[in-house]
Amino acid sequence: MGMLDAADAAIRSLINPYYYGILVTIGINIVLALSLNLVTGFTGQLHLGHAAFMAIGAYTAGVLATRTEAGFWVAVASAAAAATLFGIIVGLPTLRLRGDYLAIATLGFGEIVRIALLNLDITGGPFGLRGIPRETNLPLVILVVAVTYLVLASLVHSRIGRALIAIREDEVAAAAMGIETTRMKVTAFTVAAAFAGIAGALFAFWFRYLNPSSFGFAVSIEMLAMVVLGGLGNLLGAVLGAAIMTMLPEALRTAAPAVAEHRMVLYGALLVVVMILRPNGLLGTSSEHGWLEVWLRRYRAAGRPANGPRGERHGAA
Repeated sequence: MGMLDAADAAIRSLINPYYYGILVTIGINIVLALSLNLVTGFTGQLHLGHAAFMAIGAYTAGVLATRTEAGFWVAVASAAAAATLFGIIVGLPTLRLRGDYLAIATLGFGEIVRIALLNLDITGGPFGLRGIPRETNLPLVILVVAVTYLVLASLVHSRIGRALIAIREDEVAAAAMGIETTRMKVTAFTVAAAFAGIAGALFAFWFRYLNPSSFGFAVSIEMLAMVVLGGLGNLLGAVLGAAIMTMLPEALRTAAPAVAEHRMVLYGALLVVVMILRPNGLLGTSSEHGWLEVWLRRYRAAGRPANGPRGERHGAA
């Protein structure tokens, strides 16, 4: 990681360590939000166990880093593989369910993972896993965010992506058109799990300490809130939602004492106000243009010439 280390040294010389840490956390949350958006936003499946796949990736990387001589990239690849494996194991039986039943099933899986981590000796149990080396840095996180975005953007604009959107809009009609709905849903679920595992590995190599309480039900809900805030089925929306929900508590924390004292109340109130004003998310859903898309379309339309390619007015004979 020679080039990444050189870039990291340059960035650290320009950025306060506190803000550096916030940017790293934002990047990890963006990967989590983008991957969850593939399942919840594009496929329409209510997934409440995404933090469990992050935990599997984090602990896989952490155990390899502390109990073996595995290198950083081996640990990250193993984290992605472990999360992918569990994604297939969990996805095959549960993704035949729909709606609330799927939400309960994924929620139950998340609790199973958390309780297992609490009771396994290899994970440190309730005392957590310590001594993980710090290998994550901001340039690496930016690189992972870019790769995640490009891979998911390519996927959702492919034949598979169109099939996923069809399932979200009407699963019965999609099945009638010949789409293998269960296979498509398991594919989206597995890809999302793999990226969540990678995000978990980055988390482990940044914070250097893992505790099962860091991957509870509330974390999955926070990830879902990031996706909904930005706009379901909108990749840029997931990026924006993750950035806002990560920065906002820190901005309130460093505000005036009267604001900082009640920051969590204000944080919740601001989210409620935003969702009332923008019920489809800040950038809208994939089936509805958000305010940014509308502004861009109007801007482009305003810049078009009034005359046609040969100088005639549109509509002229």
